[in-house]
Amino acid sequence: MHRLPTGVCIFILFLAACQSQPDATQTTGETNSLVDSGPSSRLLIAAASDLRFALPELNDAFNKLHPTVTLETIFGASGSLVAQLENGLPADVFLCADERYPQKLIQAGLAAPQDYFRYARGQLALCMPANSALATQSDGISLLTQSSIGRLAIANPRMAPYGQAAMALLENLNLAEDYRNRLLLADNVMQAFQFAESGNADAAIVSKSLALAAEKATRWFEIPEEFYPPIIQGGVILKKTSARQAAQQWRDFLLSPAGQAVLSRYGYTSPDSTSSSSP
Repeated sequence: MHRLPTGVCIFILFLAACQSQPDATQTTGETNSLVDSGPSSRLLIAAASDLRFALPELNDAFNKLHPTVTLETIFGASGSLVAQLENGLPADVFLCADERYPQKLIQAGLAAPQDYFRYARGQLALCMPANSALATQSDGISLLTQSSIGRLAIANPRMAPYGQAAMALLENLNLAEDYRNRLLLADNVMQAFQFAESGNADAAIVSKSLALAAEKATRWFEIPEEFYPPIIQGGVILKKTSARQAAQQWRDFLLSPAGQAVLSRYGYTSPDSTSSSSP
């Protein structure tokens, strides 16, 4: 049996070792195939209650593009959330139902003017329990003039923009005094919706986004925008965020065509749109 020279054996072993190593270029290519392979981060989004159904879908769509970002949300009335933020709530992004509330945070030094944005225009809806005898489509807004609405739920106008819009609606229809003793004030617009859904109120003036998302549980119709001031919804990135890049990515997605398409499915329109409803 012939023995190979020592040098040849060493060379063969070297070639075998090289072939057994993974291809560095191929591995790198597989890593880059991810949409977002950046460092992981966490975002806490403080959001107005009208976004209770829309925001989870927005977050799911965002995570498909940015899987390394963990999203958490807290919902409440816009005014209540501002108070919590002023008292140290560690949120990264604030979304509210009135563009004036982010301005308060900017004035308080908790956010910078360049981090403010407008993301949607909301609408009001009159919502009733699913088994209500009130004829929503045939009677329209004239339902509010009927004495059969013994309890009308709205979000507390002192804390919730949708409650403020609801009060403006009643005032414009000269019905504010009629409902003075029939109003059921909720902590936020989601709770007002739940009052109607459960039958604890005969009707509720809520956001169209909530009525659309749970239309099988209630009966509702959209209130023409001519009867109340525009509901322009704004947001801001907080100065204290420790994940500014992720916060900016989330804001950019919200304002992108994909993000706006999600909001559109829940009845929101562009903040720059004009009213298209008719009385």
